[in-house]
Amino acid sequence: MSQLPYPIDDRVRNKKSGNQLPQVVLINEQQWSYLQKRYSITTRELQIAQLVCRGLGNEQIADLLKIRLGTVKTHIRNIYRKTWVHNKIAMLLRFVEDTSDTMTAPAKYQNS
Repeated sequence: MSQLPYPIDDRVRNKKSGNQLPQVVLINEQQWSYLQKRYSITTRELQIAQLVCRGLGNEQIADLLKIRLGTVKTHIRNIYRKTWVHNKIAMLLRFVEDTSDTMTAPAKYQNS
């Protein structure tokens, strides 16, 4: 599974408000694996999608992954194209909706 260069923890803060990001997990690792296969998302795109779904902004993602802001935007645009959405909220909702079946029947998606 994809791993970030180092774990996201309490040091990651919203730059504008200084607040800590919520630690809510809407999509687990098994579900992320399913989404990666379903939409043919690359490992880097998956990392970025996970960070977007955790509430990080493009600049925070670029800083965390040590890549350029333009690269983050390109990856997000590719994710949108592959998932047929037009914004981050729609992407999150698409992912949650697509994985809602895996919560009730996880064996269905194991080893696929």
